[in-house]
Amino acid sequence: MKIDRWIDIVEDGLFITFGITDSNQIKLFHFGNSQMNRDDFKENDTYIKEGFQLVQVNFSGFNRPYEKHGNKHIVTAPGYLLQFVDLVEKRNDLGKLIEITQKDEMTGALVFTRWQFYDGTSTVRMTHTVKNCGKETQTLEYISSFHYLGIEKEGTKSTDEKMCLTYARNGWQKEMNFQTLTFPQMGMGFTQPTVYQRTSSTFSLTNTGNWSTKEYLPMGYLENTEADTGLFWQIEHNGSWHAEISDQNNHFYLSLSGPTEVQSQWSVDLKPGDTFETVPVAVGVSKANLNEAMAKLTDYRRKIRRKNKDNENLPVIFNDYMNCLFGDPTTEKELPLIDAAAQMGCEYYVIDAGWYDEGEWWDSVGEWKECLARFPQGIRQVTDYIRSKGMVPGVWLELEVMGINCDKAKNAPDDWFFIRHGKRVYDRSRYQLDFRNPEVIQHVDEVIDRVVNEYGVGYIKMDYNIEPGIGTEINADSFGDGLLQHERAYLRWLEGVFEKYPDLVIENCSSGGLRIDYALLSRYSIQSTSDQEDYRHYATIAANACMALTPEQAAVWSYPQRNGDEEETVYNMVNSLLLRIHQSGHLAELNDNRKQLVAEGIEYYKHIRGDIKSAHPIWPMGFSDSLSSWLCSGLINREKNKIYLAVWRRKGMKDKDKECYDIDLSTIINSNQQFEVKLAYPKSELSNNVEFGIDEIQKKLKVRFKKEVMARVFEISLQKN
Repeated sequence: MKIDRWIDIVEDGLFITFGITDSNQIKLFHFGNSQMNRDDFKENDTYIKEGFQLVQVNFSGFNRPYEKHGNKHIVTAPGYLLQFVDLVEKRNDLGKLIEITQKDEMTGALVFTRWQFYDGTSTVRMTHTVKNCGKETQTLEYISSFHYLGIEKEGTKSTDEKMCLTYARNGWQKEMNFQTLTFPQMGMGFTQPTVYQRTSSTFSLTNTGNWSTKEYLPMGYLENTEADTGLFWQIEHNGSWHAEISDQNNHFYLSLSGPTEVQSQWSVDLKPGDTFETVPVAVGVSKANLNEAMAKLTDYRRKIRRKNKDNENLPVIFNDYMNCLFGDPTTEKELPLIDAAAQMGCEYYVIDAGWYDEGEWWDSVGEWKECLARFPQGIRQVTDYIRSKGMVPGVWLELEVMGINCDKAKNAPDDWFFIRHGKRVYDRSRYQLDFRNPEVIQHVDEVIDRVVNEYGVGYIKMDYNIEPGIGTEINADSFGDGLLQHERAYLRWLEGVFEKYPDLVIENCSSGGLRIDYALLSRYSIQSTSDQEDYRHYATIAANACMALTPEQAAVWSYPQRNGDEEETVYNMVNSLLLRIHQSGHLAELNDNRKQLVAEGIEYYKHIRGDIKSAHPIWPMGFSDSLSSWLCSGLINREKNKIYLAVWRRKGMKDKDKECYDIDLSTIINSNQQFEVKLAYPKSELSNNVEFGIDEIQKKLKVRFKKEVMARVFEISLQKN
């Protein structure tokens, strides 16, 4: 098989090369940050025929004649038989748009590829749509959203020497746990520069279920250090998804998708005329530089997000839950907290869980009506009091579930809920509502209308604390099909809520950060990052948060302890100051010095938040881990020539006896650029506990923290070039 025609696309630093073969197939040969060297490409009839597919499509009942070994999603049928029909380049308000059409003569399937570029970024948003134009029903078992063979091809060194992957394990109270692995550490190691299609193993990041990030974040960053290239991606789906790296035809590939039959019990029957669209993914390129890659991904995330005032204004939010009322609110408890939150400078005040029922309410939720035992004069008395103090009131909801002891759930028909094997799906004494059901939509719409119009709410913390598993069998071709339909229905419902109430702020929370995905975060303006209750451990999450989402969407708890001291209070504030403040804690019970530190932190945040919303994240010393004694992350606003740097020290397994920390800024600051550093927060309190200085030659900030657990925010002013 030979290449008859090459198609090169260059857009905003992204270089793409397609090839049209002499058998009329389109192949994706290159997706990188520099032009492909065609002289280095060795054509091989068999390898080209079975490899470099633009999209993997697998129907039931068709032979896959080429060697693939194991559960790899390669050499799919009819994917490897697709014939090229057309490639059209357009421009729209977002940027360049590429539309590619392929057809399979055997089944009559048409595959439409849509690649949307975004002006000013090196990132593309991709989907494929398959349409059954044949005469027989076809069962779709797998379809990729992005598939690229040759991720390692630049350079001459072995993949063992040059390739690595950065990804994140994610778990309850231990979110944003990033790590970097070489290919040998991934189980993809070889001793030769080339690889051979003889392994059955893959390195996979997979989610199955409705908690999209309960184990991994749906993103990654591949780096080729020899060629100075980076490839980053995110899967934009709020449910089951799959990312896979393995070898084929002397190359490695990356394949990204939504749900699959093998991993998540998903398949869908396409009757003649039916279509299916993949979940969207975003893929971009950079140099082999983590800070550059995440800056580009941050720009892209801001472009795809729903426009909203919350991400423009970055208001300070108080929430009464974490290390405070813990789901036991009453009028009596709220009023002094409201006074203290207003005094500290908070702008929103959220009444968290428990406002709707007395006692142990976990398994009875679902009605979402005020509890007069907790609020004798009604919850409106409290929300009106919040507004009288100049703050916007909010409440906690968990609309996607009903407790098994909720009267409404007992009387509702089964088709309101997820069903498997003829029975309702249970998880943690709750049922999962099915948002495809119009009666369910009517129910949740009534709740939203009530809390907004009757209770006077302007903020909703939308929590989600169960995992209903693989899906539902009702009106679905497979369990996974039912789950995917439900998740897409949920997104449509959410869009409708914002159309009706455009100024309503809704926080995405799933036991903290167990649904940090850009299907939801392109709609929601703010995300709970964790339920971590220990402020010292929260620093790791805060330091790494901007890998997963934009800083202006990353809500981090600050909860001064009742029995804490000044340094503990500062540490709590530093956790949140470069992101979004979710203030909590018993503020009314703090002494005057600690109250002043909270107020100073909030005042400082208001001073810099205009820079946060357009800044890019930086990690001068790399991302943080849970064992580090010293942590450092920051934001750079190049328009203002300003860097904001958070630095933490705590008792850890690494460098536990060191009081000093040298922060290398040479990858952030130009070699000929001068800079000044000042301690930004706190300004004057506790000054004896910290010393710092700069080395302008080596571009280092040298910090000494005299206490074992403390944190500070520094401002670095850069000289204009």
